[in-house]
Amino acid sequence: MKLGIFAKTFDGKDPLTVLEAVAAAGFGSAQYNMACSGLPSMPDVIDEADAKRVAGAAARTGVDIVAVSGTYNMIHPDPAVRTAGHRRLETIAASSAAMSTRLITLCTGTRDPIDQWKEHPDNNTPEAWRDLVDAMAIAVEIADRHDVDLGIEPELANVINSAEKARRLIAELQSPRLKIVLDPANLFEVATPEERRRTVSAAIDLLADRIVMAHAKDRYPDGRFATAGKGVLDYGHYLGKLTEIGFSGSLVTHGLAASEAKDVAIFLTNHLKALSA
Repeated sequence: MKLGIFAKTFDGKDPLTVLEAVAAAGFGSAQYNMACSGLPSMPDVIDEADAKRVAGAAARTGVDIVAVSGTYNMIHPDPAVRTAGHRRLETIAASSAAMSTRLITLCTGTRDPIDQWKEHPDNNTPEAWRDLVDAMAIAVEIADRHDVDLGIEPELANVINSAEKARRLIAELQSPRLKIVLDPANLFEVATPEERRRTVSAAIDLLADRIVMAHAKDRYPDGRFATAGKGVLDYGHYLGKLTEIGFSGSLVTHGLAASEAKDVAIFLTNHLKALSA
């Protein structure tokens, strides 16, 4: 596995500045966000020069662009907001190759009209599922046109709130473009150690053939998110399960301060070394 980090962890609106910070902290890959180029995260336009600057910075620093963020609320209650999201997804997809990446990460969305990461009781309705399938079909068409893959992440606050729902979506869409970004801290809030291990194991086993990127953050005992290594997640078990299925992609940390990045790189490196000892 290759260690990665959200590029947006570091300040800067120039890709070289940001990716130099990524490399200096001990990471060899990054999940990029267009905000690191001084643009909106989901811009209406990406100039060819802006895209090439990302690839150039990656080559100069040796940091792989493992993915670029393309998150928008795919089941927003206002269809016009969804349509704008599709249009901006196409903008990112059209520039991905020039940025030296073929993976775009998505947010499967929520009925909350303000925050795409906030849970809403209507997320579990048949209507929300129908809207997601329709939106994802459009996203897959965009991905096909531009030869990119789409990474979705099971998250408790979104419509795809479990590994089982992610598998169901894969089965319904029948597209090889649809991939999985796995973050075990998004699969539980408060749980016993055995419940956490069982949940993580089951998710990895169920989604093994589609996992292209793994995330690394944590949970405090009270359910709040924590920096990787500061909470209750059993990283030996998690990384061991990924190794067991032959995962060799990037392990990308996020939800941390820039000042914590070097320590997290050491923490994750030590766990990976222990697996190969």
